[in-house]
Amino acid sequence: MVPVVSPRAADTDPRQDILGLAREDLRMALLAIGVPDRQANMRAKQIWQWVYHRGVTDFEAMSNVAKDVRARLTEHFRISRPEIVDAQYSSDGTRKYLLRFGDGTEAEAVYIPDEDRGTLCISSQVGCTLNCRFCHTGTMKLVRNLTPGEIVAQMMVARDDLGEWPASTDNRRVTNIVMMGMGEPLYNFDHVKKALQIVMDKEGIQLSRRRITLSTAGVVPMMLRCGQEIGVNLAVSLHAVNNETRDEIVPLNRKYRLEQLMEACAAYPGTHNARRITFEYVMLKGVNDSDADARDLVRLLTRYKLPAKVNLIPFNPWPGSLMNVRIGIGSNVFPIWCSRQAFPPLSAPPGAAISWPPADSLNQPARKSAKAKPYVSRPLWPKSDRREQWQWSIFTPWCGWLIWMPPSIFTAPSWGWWRLIGKTARRAASRWCFWRHRAMWTRPAPAMRRFWN
Repeated sequence: MVPVVSPRAADTDPRQDILGLAREDLRMALLAIGVPDRQANMRAKQIWQWVYHRGVTDFEAMSNVAKDVRARLTEHFRISRPEIVDAQYSSDGTRKYLLRFGDGTEAEAVYIPDEDRGTLCISSQVGCTLNCRFCHTGTMKLVRNLTPGEIVAQMMVARDDLGEWPASTDNRRVTNIVMMGMGEPLYNFDHVKKALQIVMDKEGIQLSRRRITLSTAGVVPMMLRCGQEIGVNLAVSLHAVNNETRDEIVPLNRKYRLEQLMEACAAYPGTHNARRITFEYVMLKGVNDSDADARDLVRLLTRYKLPAKVNLIPFNPWPGSLMNVRIGIGSNVFPIWCSRQAFPPLSAPPGAAISWPPADSLNQPARKSAKAKPYVSRPLWPKSDRREQWQWSIFTPWCGWLIWMPPSIFTAPSWGWWRLIGKTARRAASRWCFWRHRAMWTRPAPAMRRFWN
């Protein structure tokens, strides 16, 4: 059952906020203020691109919208951003935002840069109802669910701060989203679904569903629906390998047992070795970090034949926390044992100069850290990607032979030349296989049919 939440306080601005509206809802809103029916689709598309592709917050900046329509939009609508109450920057580039919404409630979002990606951690609720013992958010009462606009707004604020407008799929800094902030996303499923559909829209922010991960503590009835209707990657807050321990640190386990959770993971749509389920495991000293726990974890994942990876997380204490700290993940048997059993553990989370996990310091005084280093984004695909391979292999076979032939006339080829010969031969063979495969499945042109037959 979805928990009961407090009603949202009334907003002082009477104008409707269009951030978070679906395309059809936006079109209906335009019709309601008198935009002609024959123009509604066009105007909705224009506004959509200005809001989610260019990041504007003022209707007057929409230069391709008629002046009278802009005046009408300004009168009836607004494009809001939450107030940034506090922003903390770590020396490794991590950025943490404390956001205040229109009714005065607050939530957090965290931007985490890496060598080849930039991940934004987003909240789905104000507070939480699960009361996990290792999580500071669990000590707060659940206030309310965030609206689709407030969930999307966290993405907009991060892109504002990073200077990523207009949106582009090349050299972007926010490349991934994880729903791992405050709250349980599956207890706010409808709003999370609408928000992620906006983020994935091909004419807006254009973020692929394969770059979005939703984390759950184990709301089993909603997991299958999440995979079918949203189709994003799944992360599960596991934290224990048996029901007794998990009952203690994740109270939700008393309702949905560990066996039910693992069966739901096995049935999650679209999982395979290239798209694994992430199991989050907070290291709690003397609770779940023994050698026997490591072996039981591997057995548990193997028993259900899950394509999985394990995210070992150091516990971040707060004043009054009851759990102990496991110091030095690298000295523990967990990462060694998981690696040997083909469940690669992820590295410890970055942002050591600021509070971690992202939703654990709303009631703590802000700690200012060193200024963030500039982050140079990388391409979104590896150098060995097929697009680059085919592009270069058009020319390199012949160029490679021309480069090799002159010195071979006078001197014996060295080891470097033999490597060039092998590389050139492989590229030529790959190119031949490419065109051969294409010829097998492509109808030949009329002028070539006589050669085909």
